[in-house]
Amino acid sequence: MAWTNSKVFVSTIEDMLENTTAIDLNTSTFHAALYNSTTVPSQTVTSANTAYAVDQWVVGNELDDGTDWDTGGEPLTTVTFAPTSNVLKFDADNTPQGGTTCTITAAEGCLVYDFTVATPVDNQGISFHYFGGPQTVTLGTFTIVWNAANGLFQITL
Repeated sequence: MAWTNSKVFVSTIEDMLENTTAIDLNTSTFHAALYNSTTVPSQTVTSANTAYAVDQWVVGNELDDGTDWDTGGEPLTTVTFAPTSNVLKFDADNTPQGGTTCTITAAEGCLVYDFTVATPVDNQGISFHYFGGPQTVTLGTFTIVWNAANGLFQITL
C-alpha cells in the first residue's frame, strides 16, 4: 500500500510496554527523514523493519538535498510527551531543514525515528507521517509542520 495516512508502529509501542527498548519519548533524540512515493509504509512491520535505512525506509527511497536537508533527516526540537487528562501527546516544534536554499522534489512523507536507541534495533522507527501528497520546494525552506492540536501523535487512555 502506498502512502495514504500517518501511523505509529505497533511493534515500537509493544517494545516500549514490554521494556525491550530504551526509547524515552521525553529524552531520546529523534529525527525526521523524508521519503518519496516509492516507499510503502506499514504500521505492522517488525521492530527491525521500522528502523531508518531498513526495509521500506532504505536510503534509496530517502530524499535529501545534500546541503540543507541532511541524509538521515533533521532533528526534532523541543520534544515533549505529556499527559493531559486521559490523553498522552507526543509533540515537537515544527521541523525545518538547516538552511534556506533547499531543493526537495516530491516528498510524500517522513519517518520519525529514535536516533539514540540501539536495542532491539538501531534507529528504531516511532511513526511515519503522510504529507497528503507530494511536497516540493525549490531553493527555499522545507519545513514539516506538526499538527498544532494533536502533535505527532496522541494516545487516548
